[in-house]
Amino acid sequence: MKLWKRAAAAIKDRKSLLAVGFSRRNSSYRNADLEAAIIKATSHDDSSVDYSNAHRVYKWIRSSPLNLKTLVFAISSRVNHTRSWIVALKSLMLLHGVLCCKVPSVVGEIRRLPFDLSDFSDGHSCLSKTWGFNIFVRTYFAFLHHYSSYLSDQINRLRCNNRRSLEKFDSVIQELERIQKLQSLLDMILQIRPIADNMKKTLILEAMDCLVIESINIYGRICSSIMKILPLAGKTEAATVLKIVHKATSQGEDLLIYFEFCKSFGVSNARETPQFVRIPEEEVEAIEKMINSVQEKPKPEKEKEEVEDEKAIVVLEQPKKLQTIITDKWEIFEDDYRCFDRRDNEYHQNHLPLIVTNQPVYITYPMPDLITF
Repeated sequence: MKLWKRAAAAIKDRKSLLAVGFSRRNSSYRNADLEAAIIKATSHDDSSVDYSNAHRVYKWIRSSPLNLKTLVFAISSRVNHTRSWIVALKSLMLLHGVLCCKVPSVVGEIRRLPFDLSDFSDGHSCLSKTWGFNIFVRTYFAFLHHYSSYLSDQINRLRCNNRRSLEKFDSVIQELERIQKLQSLLDMILQIRPIADNMKKTLILEAMDCLVIESINIYGRICSSIMKILPLAGKTEAATVLKIVHKATSQGEDLLIYFEFCKSFGVSNARETPQFVRIPEEEVEAIEKMINSVQEKPKPEKEKEEVEDEKAIVVLEQPKKLQTIITDKWEIFEDDYRCFDRRDNEYHQNHLPLIVTNQPVYITYPMPDLITF
């Protein structure tokens, strides 16, 4: 049965190549050689990856940005007409390689992937055998979809900055937003992994090799960007910087776990765990102190408001009459504050506070024992 499936898949690839040969005669704007290389690089064979034709595609893309139209047409047509997880995954890997070519005129125009695999489901086998491959394709597509958008935004931003003579450098806030986007992309990569028992195949291992390298590159950019932004961050950005630093530390731990998983699964690029750059603790402590100083600064003003709210009255209590003293200034007394309490027609000192106010107070007799403010 497996041999029959391979024969049927080879026939499908052959038909696609014949269709490209026929279109060569009827269309002058399409690159038939590029289309043929794309079909061979995304064949139905799950036992190997045709790297020679994949590299031909990359050479065509580097040679001229005019080939982008052919690439988009051929690969989108290939994906939209297939229900094979093999073709879908090979197409994602091929497009991932195109993005890694870093040709600005190409990457800047792709923006979004020319197909949608968010709800992909293989149609050549029962779901109990392909559910793991379906999830793998969907998560890979989700990452690549956002990654292409991120790269396009970065290239277009650089173009805009080059046109402006006064704004050659990004602001701190823009750089922090860029780091946060990279962290989101790394989270997506860490979700791409084989989760079914029947997924230890050559094609899956090759895809994981690409993802391991990409995860190292993205995490390296995150750490290097944080190192550059720490000395430039002010009090207004301190909280965001600290949040980014804590997330980067957590992602470093998650990445080590991801490498251990890939190593146990048999991914060749994960055999040796790389030495990741650590963010200096001194810089993190400086950011934390900055945040604490910002939070503690408003306290004196609150205390001042509480003191102002405590302005009240002083009541002179005598056996048969009440007297209220009103002043328009604060009175400062040395030693103890003096409060009057008639006892044997003499005044003496006690430790009740004397607080005065510039507002008149009206009190009716009798007075309670405790005055509350």
